[in-house]
Amino acid sequence: VQLQASGGGLVQAGGSLRLSCTASERFFSANVMGWYRQAPGKQRELVASISNVGNTNYADSVKGRFTISRDAAKKTVYLQMNSLNTEDTAVYYCNLRLLVRPADYWGQGTQVTVSS
Repeated sequence: VQLQASGGGLVQAGGSLRLSCTASERFFSANVMGWYRQAPGKQRELVASISNVGNTNYADSVKGRFTISRDAAKKTVYLQMNSLNTEDTAVYYCNLRLLVRPADYWGQGTQVTVSS
């Protein structure tokens, strides 16, 4: 399985970006797609996730600012990021986690830089 992420870039504080991640295959079994991020010198952390039945989970730091969604037909998960601040600067990684026959897949990462 390959995950192709896109949409990162440079944005000023208060701005918005939308990340996209498309999987090479479609899965009908239970799965969760999510976005993680890793800032320099910090551990990778979960930003948001969404299950195949639409259950979502957000890190406290992004609640109310970020929205995760997915389009099953397009095999794509999106992360709409609003009101960005400098602490959101990181490399963002897309993840697909299969639950029935456990497996984890990662995208290549996309850089998000928020300037003050």
